[in-house]
Amino acid sequence: MTQFRTLPPFGGDQRAVAEVVRGIMDGKTNNVGRITLATGNATTTTLYDERIGFDSLIFLVPVSNAAEADSTPYGAFQDSTDQTAANTTTAYAITLNTTDYSNGIYVSNSSRINVRNYGIYNLQFSIQFKNTTNDVQDVDIWFRKNGTNIADSNSRFSLPARKSSGDPSHLIAALNFFLELQANDYVEVMWRVTDTGVSIEHFGTSTSPTRPAVPSAIVTMTYIAPSATYNVYVSSQQQGSATLTHWSNNTADKTYGYIIVG
Repeated sequence: MTQFRTLPPFGGDQRAVAEVVRGIMDGKTNNVGRITLATGNATTTTLYDERIGFDSLIFLVPVSNAAEADSTPYGAFQDSTDQTAANTTTAYAITLNTTDYSNGIYVSNSSRINVRNYGIYNLQFSIQFKNTTNDVQDVDIWFRKNGTNIADSNSRFSLPARKSSGDPSHLIAALNFFLELQANDYVEVMWRVTDTGVSIEHFGTSTSPTRPAVPSAIVTMTYIAPSATYNVYVSSQQQGSATLTHWSNNTADKTYGYIIVG
């Protein structure tokens, strides 16, 4: 913490007053400091500063690369395998074997999309279905949170009958859904078919012309509603200290500058 000269309660000599006033004119008001957030997935950090009072306002700004890079949680995942249903009476979880991007959202157990922080999230999926039967078939897709179905989250998609023997029909099922999650909750995308001739298919890269592979499933999740206007805020304070509440942190050197007013 950088310190600047202050005045005694009843003033000071002319030189001291001049130095303090000059400091104020230069923007040096002796009410700033720096704090590095605790790690180990900590969600609070205690700021100790004798200048903090019960009614002080504390403003924070990022001053390290790690703090500046901190952003709202997001995750993008996909799968590169075919997925099948053994029967029509079982709910299956969409599996994901590739993480494209991850910040505070991650996949576990192949199908569980976990969040480290509370908030409202936008969950989106794009799933490549195949129908090898001669009839129109339906597939239901819905969401589970912590192993329990989310009410009113189901959607039904209809796949056309196959075009001919050996030439199945295809359909991309896509949707987005808002949901509120607590820290450490997880979500799964579930599916059920009317016939086991319906499956989720992955296509490799193609030629003539060269084309990218087709993932069997793509699932993304973004954080859309922070619980405060900033991801680090003062949740409580007393004389000489304040508690900073923030997203679960496991990043070193996440340092913020602060200004104390009042």
